[in-house]
Amino acid sequence: MLHDRRGVKALELIPRFKTVRQRSVSVCAPLCIEDHAVQSMPDASPAKWHLAHTTWFFESFVLMPRGLEAFDSRFGFLFNSYYDALGSRLPRERRGLASRPPLEAVLAYRIEVDDRISKLLTEDKVDRDTAEIIELGIHHEQQHQELLLTDLKHVLGTQPLQPAYRADLHRDGTGTIMPLEWIDFDPEIVEVGAPERGFAFDNERPRHREINPGFRLATRPVCNAEVLAFIGDGGYEEPRLWLADGFATVRRDGWVAPLYWEHRDGAWLYYDLAGVSEVDPAETACHLSYYEADAIARWAGARLPMEREWEHAATGLRARDGHWADDDRLHPRAAGKGLAQVFGDVWEWTCSAYGPYPGFRPLAGVLGEYNGKFMSGQMVLRGGSCLTPRGHVRASYRNFFAPSARWQMTGVRLATDRGDR
Repeated sequence: MLHDRRGVKALELIPRFKTVRQRSVSVCAPLCIEDHAVQSMPDASPAKWHLAHTTWFFESFVLMPRGLEAFDSRFGFLFNSYYDALGSRLPRERRGLASRPPLEAVLAYRIEVDDRISKLLTEDKVDRDTAEIIELGIHHEQQHQELLLTDLKHVLGTQPLQPAYRADLHRDGTGTIMPLEWIDFDPEIVEVGAPERGFAFDNERPRHREINPGFRLATRPVCNAEVLAFIGDGGYEEPRLWLADGFATVRRDGWVAPLYWEHRDGAWLYYDLAGVSEVDPAETACHLSYYEADAIARWAGARLPMEREWEHAATGLRARDGHWADDDRLHPRAAGKGLAQVFGDVWEWTCSAYGPYPGFRPLAGVLGEYNGKFMSGQMVLRGGSCLTPRGHVRASYRNFFAPSARWQMTGVRLATDRGDR
């Protein structure tokens, strides 16, 4: 089950369902029609595909099990992401080749499925299990809203003209670099994972106890000034700082700086969704892979936190107070004082491999493919980013990506064992 035994009331889902569905369309509003179809790399999907896939999710898991016919029988092949139990699908790396159906047909698909779901909810004709699947679909769509922005950033940022997604995004002046300080955490037995009540993904449960040796956590994530110092110190050229796979990736792909950074006319510039700017040393660093995060931590004489350490430090903090996509900046800020930016701004790599908690059970049926099948070759990230919708992330939330991935808004918070500094 996704929730505690009280379940979810269908009528309570109506405003949230409509708001989330409309937001996906709003994210795409600044695009020209050609932007919707581009797939800039195999890991990214076209905007049109995101709009259709999130609709397919509601149709496949809510409407069709109730006997309703598919809007178009061909859409299952085109817009299924990775649910093998539902049949064959278009390979991920070929999504950008599907110029048809046109965008107008995808938007008509969304309207039709939204009307059907809204009718079910308005008439309160769904049982508790179906209401919980709709709740899951709402959170699933929020995940794709972040992916929409990161994928669009890659589409636009890798084009020759590097056009802005929006030129009106809020930007501050050069920030102040806060001192990187340390907070001590005593050894103790801690509770890890989501409680039984409230929504959580299956990979956040069951809640269980783990032993946390004493550790120290940095008060803020690594900022651009520290990445510039790492570059200046030859960090990308020093094999002793890197995992073997990481250094092989650096050499193979020619990494010399974070993704979207470019050294031009004696200055470091970077692309963000507002266009090209000079790197602000005070801003929180992003678009760093796990390999880069691990190397920077080693260069700094530290390490990355374990996910249980990160969750223990985050427990009790208000996630909604973080800097999220709703704040209309869509780029990390400079960190403030105290234990800063635990939530929002950048996803923070941990040194924990993505795997099941003791007693983990995937969701029943086809939805069991949602998370569990990816528990291999991935590293855990925590905290959300400036592209994540507010209210989507909590202290127990587990994101995961391959260690070479860096098109997401991923950054670095340092940790050490007690007594190491």
